[in-house]
Amino acid sequence: MPNVSFHDLSQIDAASRAALMRRSETDLSGFMEKAVPIIEAVRTEGDAALVRFARDFDKADLDATRLKVSPAEFDAAFGMVDEDVVAAIRFGIDNIRHFHEEQKPEAMWLKEMRPGAYAGDRFTPIRSVVLYVPRGKGAFPSVTMMTAVPAVVAGVPELAIITPPAPDGSVDAATLVAARIAGVETIYKCGGAQAVAAVAYGTETIRPALKIVGPGSPWVVAAKRLLAGVIDPGLPAGPSEAIILADDSVHGGLAALDLLIEAEHGPDSSAYLVTHSRRVAEEALAALPEHWARMTEQRVAFSTAVLTGACGGIVLTASIEESYRFINDYAPEHLEILSNDPFAHLGHITEAAEILMGPHTPVSIGNFGLGPNAVLPTSRWARTCGPLSVTDFVKRSSIGYVTAAAYPEFARHARTLARYEGFSSHEHAVSDVRDRYLVR
Repeated sequence: MPNVSFHDLSQIDAASRAALMRRSETDLSGFMEKAVPIIEAVRTEGDAALVRFARDFDKADLDATRLKVSPAEFDAAFGMVDEDVVAAIRFGIDNIRHFHEEQKPEAMWLKEMRPGAYAGDRFTPIRSVVLYVPRGKGAFPSVTMMTAVPAVVAGVPELAIITPPAPDGSVDAATLVAARIAGVETIYKCGGAQAVAAVAYGTETIRPALKIVGPGSPWVVAAKRLLAGVIDPGLPAGPSEAIILADDSVHGGLAALDLLIEAEHGPDSSAYLVTHSRRVAEEALAALPEHWARMTEQRVAFSTAVLTGACGGIVLTASIEESYRFINDYAPEHLEILSNDPFAHLGHITEAAEILMGPHTPVSIGNFGLGPNAVLPTSRWARTCGPLSVTDFVKRSSIGYVTAAAYPEFARHARTLARYEGFSSHEHAVSDVRDRYLVR
């Protein structure tokens, strides 16, 4: 059996504990340096650069005329996907849509702040957004579902998906099915840093957008950071990460089963089992070979790399309180609470983007359509932001309206503060100068 990383927090120093907080994308300097010429090539060469990078990076047979998915490709996709997969996509999209419809803010609200003075908010869709759907380590129609549905619910008028092409120049058929069912019919075949550059600057084929959302590799994250002054990079969603918190009420084999869920995404993922029960930790270690025996060779390789590396394994704590502290310090993308009484632990967790409760709610169910969004902030960004939502696809405008009757009181206080802060024009705008114009 591979030598799974085992960390006994009572036996390690502060520096070693701090190292457990690192993710694969913590230091992006190398990716950012290499992404600069890719971005510049797309900016200056457009489609020609995308075709070249598709050949060099994706080994894809593609020319400029095929960068955009055709209606015929969409139509053909439905014949290529098994009916049970289509049914699962429809089931997930239905739940995701219901959840995000409940989440959608009302178009406008106004409240009377003082008699005759009103203030509120108005929400309007962002005009153009691109959804990034990764492809490098598999096919992810679920990401299409999670990004497209809230964007459609929000009413974004210009929506497109970018996703890396396969070697034959195609797009994953289930991704096309999910996009059409969700309501998105524009898909471009490009990925990585070059895709972010394409939608930031636009090319002959690809329309530029105001915002890009969706998870991606360190190349995608690096490009988003570099282009943050050109396009809104959305929430920071990088390689997958998860913590499985298990108390002593569950079997460690169940914890090991769920530990592998996010670990199998790729060698750049992060995954920890955190428990204060040595029994659970030992049962988990003993169960891993049986679980690996049921997985494909590629996914075994990915998850083994994670669980034997610096960003994964088993963390044994001295107490459940220490488990809480570790999780809140880590601020995971996915947190699963494996306990027969998960709500006993929930109140102690303040830093996690997604919290899935109990032995019947594995990350798999969250990823594939329980309803809440599974595009989540990574690299400790859960400390300041949450899951992708309808509000990521709308912008808020403040609304104010003061009647003639309410104006004098507001003007008097505004004059006082304007004078104090030294803004003479502010002061004059609510003085007797204004009154002369208002009486006409």
